[in-house]
Amino acid sequence: MEYKSESDFLAHYNKDAYEKLSMTTDIVIFSVSNKKSDNYRKLNEKFFSVLLVKRHNYPYKDKWCLPGGFLDLKLELEDNARNILKKETNLQDIYLEQLYTFGGLDRDPRLRVVATSYMALIDKERLNQQVYDNAKWFNIFINEKDDIVEVVLESEDDRLSFKIKKTLKELTTDRYRFDIIENDSLAFDHPKIILAGLERLKNKIEYTDIVFNMMPPLFTLGELKQVYEVILNKKLLDPAFRRIIATKVEKTDELQVGGGHRPSVLYRYKSNGDKKI
Repeated sequence: MEYKSESDFLAHYNKDAYEKLSMTTDIVIFSVSNKKSDNYRKLNEKFFSVLLVKRHNYPYKDKWCLPGGFLDLKLELEDNARNILKKETNLQDIYLEQLYTFGGLDRDPRLRVVATSYMALIDKERLNQQVYDNAKWFNIFINEKDDIVEVVLESEDDRLSFKIKKTLKELTTDRYRFDIIENDSLAFDHPKIILAGLERLKNKIEYTDIVFNMMPPLFTLGELKQVYEVILNKKLLDPAFRRIIATKVEKTDELQVGGGHRPSVLYRYKSNGDKKI
């Protein structure tokens, strides 16, 4: 049929002629956890952590997953993500950025579902809101060998794990394809979203100020170095670390005292008008 105008087309085209799909929003929320040291002379140990929620309905009933939900057609994508954060976890007013779109054919057993994922970063030690009972923080442990990434997620009473194969898709852009080869713990394709978030954060941490979304207002350089190391999953030499943060922090007149340590100078994030996190 030949249409005379845009309005003529919109008035006559057959909506049912197009295949249907649904859209969801899934959010990977990262933070850093503190574990009190038994040795009062040592810094508290830092752990990288992710927030998961337990499903109470089918499919994947009683499995852990990322906070998520179907798109509210009356909301913009980011507004929908923030609405889901509040509804699923009770968190709000935190750093959020769009991560990736996941559209695997078999990612949801109910119907074709495309997910727009987001990454959220917080300092959970300073949260003003208490997360809901169905949400739990899991510490992240990563072992990467060749093209296989094994991720273990541990809480006080749960241990989850998955393995993903990384295949380089584009050498010039360093883009990878992720294939789940082992997963009996997490719902849907959420291992892929978690790993995508981990890779994004590792890639951005050295050339942006994104890490300071997980830091308190005042911190020691030792504490900041620990956070870089748990995210990068490697030890940093002091000269390399100081080069990374040289223009990002400034010394204050305050000291961290107590706990058996020598007083340590406290630093803060050096906000700069032309910098973007």
